[in-house]
Amino acid sequence: MVKTTSPLHTPLCDLLGCQFPIMLAGMGGVARHRLASAVANAGGFPVLGMVREPCERMRFEIAALKQQCITPFAVNLIPAATDSSLLKAQVSLCIELDVPFIALFWDIDKKLIHQLKFEGCKIIHQVGNRKDAEAALDAGVDVLIAQGQEAGGHVRGKVSSLPLLAELLPISPIPVVAAGGIGNGKSIAAALTLGAQGVSLGTAFLATTEANAHEHHKQRIIKANANDTVYTTQFHRNWHEPAPVRVLANAITRGERIDSNKQDHPIVIGYQDNQSIHLCSTDSPLTDAIGAIDDMALYSGQSCGQIAKVTSVKQRVDALVTEAKLALKFP
Repeated sequence: MVKTTSPLHTPLCDLLGCQFPIMLAGMGGVARHRLASAVANAGGFPVLGMVREPCERMRFEIAALKQQCITPFAVNLIPAATDSSLLKAQVSLCIELDVPFIALFWDIDKKLIHQLKFEGCKIIHQVGNRKDAEAALDAGVDVLIAQGQEAGGHVRGKVSSLPLLAELLPISPIPVVAAGGIGNGKSIAAALTLGAQGVSLGTAFLATTEANAHEHHKQRIIKANANDTVYTTQFHRNWHEPAPVRVLANAITRGERIDSNKQDHPIVIGYQDNQSIHLCSTDSPLTDAIGAIDDMALYSGQSCGQIAKVTSVKQRVDALVTEAKLALKFP
């Protein structure tokens, strides 16, 4: 009798060293070692969200993750949104600590990609359009994440996930991962059926007990539906350009709180990680946040309507896998 391979096992799993083709999105502040290790131990691929983090925290998070899981992992960086001296230090630290995968987003930094590849790192690059995908492929990346406009957080492109995926698959000789609007097993099955080799999930993992997100943020997500998200450029502070993000509607998106101050005198609305949070900042509320929590950037993809409760990561992954297998008609 021939042993049947699960349809959830794709070549991406072999490349990443994970059981299921389910990646954790590298959510800054939220995807720290506790969440990343839980995803790894549940069979997914862990990504540490280290965007603009100081090297001391990066060193701690990487060491803590290595202690709690033995699978390969990625560190997520966004070069365009990071001070050049900090980025240089972050990259040096990743090389020093033998980080196996680096996940990148926004502009395609060909020089950096070549440097990391020379040092033995494999590169995962999230893109939102065909032009960026072609540039990333030309630079030699190992995995593409096709991020649709339905995604939460910073959104690079203007095309929804399935049309973008269908456009990129024929031109990509490397694995393509779907991101945006995916929050249950049926949507995972849809992406795999179209040809994706995996999915990258942010909102579904933010609404878990292990995520380093504020409880108010998690509760807003599980009570929301897709229409409750807003695509906006209003959360622009500490980012290099007024880039669009997808968040849950709040006083900022409704125009009830206006950022009328000059850039060098922003309004403080809260504190976390021993730092001030400013009105219209890109910072989302973390576990220790205090202040006007609902006025902060409550990132959420349109998949929020597929997520009914806060669970552990293992419960979420088990449910996703079970539902995906049923949708693919695999026992």
